[in-house]
Amino acid sequence: MNNKYMIYMYLLKARTFIALLLVIAFFSVMVPNFLTASNLLIMTQHVAITGLLAVGMTLVIITGGIDLSVGAVAGICGMVAGALLTSGLPLWNDNVIFFNVPEVILCVAIFGIILGFINGSVITRFGVAPFICTLGMMYVARGSALLFNDGSTYSNLNGIEALGNTGFSILGSGTLLGVYIPIWLMIGFLILGYWLTTKTPLGRYIYAIGGNESAARLAGIPIAKVKLFVYAFSGLCAALVGLIIASQLHTSHPMTGNMFEMDAIGATVLGGTALAGGRGRVSGSIIGAFVIVFLADGMVMMGVSDFWQMVIKGVVIVTAVVVDQFQQKLQNKVILMRRFEEKHSVAHTPN
Repeated sequence: MNNKYMIYMYLLKARTFIALLLVIAFFSVMVPNFLTASNLLIMTQHVAITGLLAVGMTLVIITGGIDLSVGAVAGICGMVAGALLTSGLPLWNDNVIFFNVPEVILCVAIFGIILGFINGSVITRFGVAPFICTLGMMYVARGSALLFNDGSTYSNLNGIEALGNTGFSILGSGTLLGVYIPIWLMIGFLILGYWLTTKTPLGRYIYAIGGNESAARLAGIPIAKVKLFVYAFSGLCAALVGLIIASQLHTSHPMTGNMFEMDAIGATVLGGTALAGGRGRVSGSIIGAFVIVFLADGMVMMGVSDFWQMVIKGVVIVTAVVVDQFQQKLQNKVILMRRFEEKHSVAHTPN
């Protein structure tokens, strides 16, 4: 086999990492403070937002689906957290229950899982296309977030010491061993996603469904349960993002997470996950998140207009899809060449 094709294949497989190196090299030259330790730590904290969403999005897209609701789910989950911290949970007879911060985080995480579970249920039970179902959930969640407090924000989420609900800011701005908590969360979900997709039967089911759903059904794979899981997992990731942003800003805003789904999908595609399903890696999506965020932050530091940032980000995502299609064609060509060489060698083997 021609070694040229193999070199091309290796370069294409490493394209996301190469793109990240190019982005870092470019902005290191153009922005003097880009590679400082403090700036890298702050940018990596920003990556954690997109990275968390990308982990959940990767599992969904590998099954051949899509989740357009993650940004809106993050927004409404932030509003739920704000309501629980500032107003508590109203009960009968004008009684109100206030939760401590771990309980608020647990409640919001469960709420995000439920929203993801609803997506998965509608898709599997009623056969609604994932694009349409999650688009509808995006509108429902965003509208509900706006209705939650009549379009207003929940401010001053520091809590009240007498109620035992202080310390919410630690989630978004606290550090452990000098590293921000959101970064640790991203690392934890990266490890969890890697373990699920590579070390468990569930991971094999996820890839099988995306590769050929009909064949997976004939093989006895519980397709509905797997899809319910991946959408619920994506809802959990979105809920954590909503909590982190509310914690960092000390405010819950109903428009939090607007267009975050585009960054998550872009990072996933950049990381090599095929939109048709059946192929992708969580680790690649995290690298894609670094590319998306470092590119955006670098342009901000250079003073690039927001309009041009959108244009450039769009071009990068489309280019990633084009390169992915080229890789697939080249990979198919390499497979055909290997089969031809094997047949040719067998035909010329002496008896």
